[in-house]
Amino acid sequence: MKKLTVLFAILLFSSCAELQQIATQLPNGYGVSDSEIGSGLKQALQFGIDKEVSSLAREDGFFKNELVRIGLPPELQKVDKTLRDVGLDALADKGIKVLNRAAEDAVSEAIPVFVDAVKGISFTDARNILLGADNAATVYLSSRTEKELYARFNPIITNSLDKVGATQVWKSIIQKYNSLPITSNVNPDLPDYVTNQALDGVYVMIAQEERDIRNSISARTTDLLRKVFALQDN
Repeated sequence: MKKLTVLFAILLFSSCAELQQIATQLPNGYGVSDSEIGSGLKQALQFGIDKEVSSLAREDGFFKNELVRIGLPPELQKVDKTLRDVGLDALADKGIKVLNRAAEDAVSEAIPVFVDAVKGISFTDARNILLGADNAATVYLSSRTEKELYARFNPIITNSLDKVGATQVWKSIIQKYNSLPITSNVNPDLPDYVTNQALDGVYVMIAQEERDIRNSISARTTDLLRKVFALQDN
């Protein structure tokens, strides 16, 4: 009886060891360590930052990107329509372009802020983010970077609006609009509006990259990404 008990114990532990070995070799992310999950998620976010945020910082990064192109604030949409109605399309187009140029000038400030936020992701955060919604990583970044980015973006955008001639352009536009007998005066806070639109654009592009990696195996361009994001495919 004693020999049978010993034999049973040996078989049991042997089976457990084999099961553990099999579990670590299962596809779709089984056996992925917390360290690998953290590294994989950080790699995915870094790719998004490098690819998408950097693209927004280039000339026409906002202006020629339909997903994030900054249009006129509600207060000035009637200005745009009125100017076009009276044949001042070129002036209206120029007003929109300078808003986007200001956002493009500011976006490079986002990269070091995002890098610091990515470094701060804990193992627990990483696993929860990985198994969360399609934009869980973007939401995480937004919650930890939005206030600092606004503080960095706003003075740059304010200066950029001057640098690219936006102040003068919009002064001319608003003066022309306000001089029309059919209108009432407007005076929106352009730097605040452009800052918030720029922030929205940054998060939109990171979310797009995140969705691509989550939903398309071909977008997982490294072994680590393929291994880690297979876990959320289940």
